[in-house]
Amino acid sequence: MRKAAAALALLGTFAAAHPVAAQTMGAMGPPSEAAPYGSPVGDERVYVHGLLDQFEVRTGEGPGALRWDGEAWIGTDSDRLWLKAEGQRDAQGQVSDGRLEALYSRPISPYFDAQAGVRYDLDSLPGRTWAAFGVEGLAPYFFTVDAAGYVSGDGRLAARAMVSHDLLLTQRLILSPEAEVNLYSRDDPRRRIGSGLSDLDAGLRLRYEITRKFAPYLGVVYEGRFGRTADFAHAAGEQADAVKFTVGLRGWF
Repeated sequence: MRKAAAALALLGTFAAAHPVAAQTMGAMGPPSEAAPYGSPVGDERVYVHGLLDQFEVRTGEGPGALRWDGEAWIGTDSDRLWLKAEGQRDAQGQVSDGRLEALYSRPISPYFDAQAGVRYDLDSLPGRTWAAFGVEGLAPYFFTVDAAGYVSGDGRLAARAMVSHDLLLTQRLILSPEAEVNLYSRDDPRRRIGSGLSDLDAGLRLRYEITRKFAPYLGVVYEGRFGRTADFAHAAGEQADAVKFTVGLRGWF
């Protein structure tokens, strides 16, 4: 009894001297064998993060182009709102491969988030709206994976997958292979897209991180269109595939 009374008195003295810490300890819940110091406190702080993964000029076979690919999110460790965008503008001012997505995500494992929301194809061709769902995260051997499926209002289906990996040659010099593929269930002549495997964009980029948040890079990329998508490209006077050199900037905050 004397020990219990002494412990209560000590706790009361601590609470009086450190009211904020005492409130935090109370919020943690009672101790147990599994959590001897009480249950963990949920971290609901709101964070903001943005990544401009590609902002580059492509030159080589065919006309040159300016390409961008980036994403940003705001939220807590468990609930986040995402905005993703990519596209390409040629020397004539025409925008192609434009994609804008607004998504909500929650973690489904320590390494992957499930995402759901809306995609809109935003470029110089007629637009199309899709419902979007997918996963994004870090696969074994540190491969970054972003895979999504889409359903349009008229029953069209689509899928997109992107895989990338960072190979550290030094602490600042990083070689990054990346590949993205798109598939569609039906032809879409308005957007010059054919069914099946539509296109592949694969590249190898070497960047130098002046700081961890800012890095110029150079590389080589392959742009390929297949099947009916290649036929639509030829009909429009465009190349179905090309190898190009690229120079650009990468940054994040």
